[in-house]
Amino acid sequence: MKACSMRLCYTALFIFFFGLLSAFPSLAHIFAPSLYELKETVTGTVTVRWKEPVVRPRGATLRPVLPPDCEGVGKVDFEYIDNGALATWDLKCAGGLIGKTVSVENIASSKADVLLRIQLLDGRSITHVLTAGESSFVIPERQSSLSVFKTYLILGTGHILEGFDHLLFILGLVLIVGWSRQLLWTVTAFTAGHSITLALATLGFVHVPQQLTEAAIAVSIYFLAIELYRSFKSRNTLMNCYPWIIAGLFGLLHGLGFAGALSEVGLPQTDIPLALFSFNVGIEIGQLLFVGLVLIVWVLLKRAPFTWPRIAKFLPAYLIGSLAVFWFLERIWNAFFSFQF
Repeated sequence: MKACSMRLCYTALFIFFFGLLSAFPSLAHIFAPSLYELKETVTGTVTVRWKEPVVRPRGATLRPVLPPDCEGVGKVDFEYIDNGALATWDLKCAGGLIGKTVSVENIASSKADVLLRIQLLDGRSITHVLTAGESSFVIPERQSSLSVFKTYLILGTGHILEGFDHLLFILGLVLIVGWSRQLLWTVTAFTAGHSITLALATLGFVHVPQQLTEAAIAVSIYFLAIELYRSFKSRNTLMNCYPWIIAGLFGLLHGLGFAGALSEVGLPQTDIPLALFSFNVGIEIGQLLFVGLVLIVWVLLKRAPFTWPRIAKFLPAYLIGSLAVFWFLERIWNAFFSFQF
């Protein structure tokens, strides 16, 4: 197949995914699952925090179910924080939380998972993901290693698949590098880069303001757009000549974004290395699923019985660049607004 025809297939492929991505431009890199948090404050007293994102999938309303032998006391406080609505109230729980069952109704019909976070009186923390297939959870005395691995694997996969900016960056890599062995090494370099900073930032060795990180990620996508445009005219671009190095360096930046998402979830103090590892594995699984989907669509478009006009090959660069600029301006504005007010 001629190089030009391959470029046209890439263009059609991008247009397909752009239709999905552009439908939710402001949701890029938002990691905001519903949160059900129970925190023991004193013996027999539990503070409950129930947070739902402002933007959520259509369906039935989620409803947290209180553990048996627990009853609400006092009033429920409501407030809007970040990108969600938060309700807080207190419970009286005879005998503490261990052994009690917590659940959320309507998970299946709402098509949304719920992050369950529990902090016991002695400081131990338990994190679990409630899904349609497992909408209830019995609070154990200690969370097993298998449960930790499964929980953070699901969180990592969900985060990358909901992070449209990260997916757009990966799509840009595919469009520039093409389907070859070089793509494998380029994605591997990106993986290695974000794995390093994910660990360093999560463990507290590196700290960068999240707003700046998000804005810089948008800049990295804009850089890819420029490189993609240049690659149609010349193969002597930075990404064409040094794809592994550039992808690895930008991977360091994106890892800081992943760390910001993981900080929202928290880590179990007794299983930090395992949680970090499984979260990162989940991210890689999400990346591979996305690249596999791109490959399937590309093959289908490759067999399409028509030819795209020549000007269409420049559309991916313009569309990627436009989204990147939009995200950059939006994030800079949000950072300024939060700083001022």
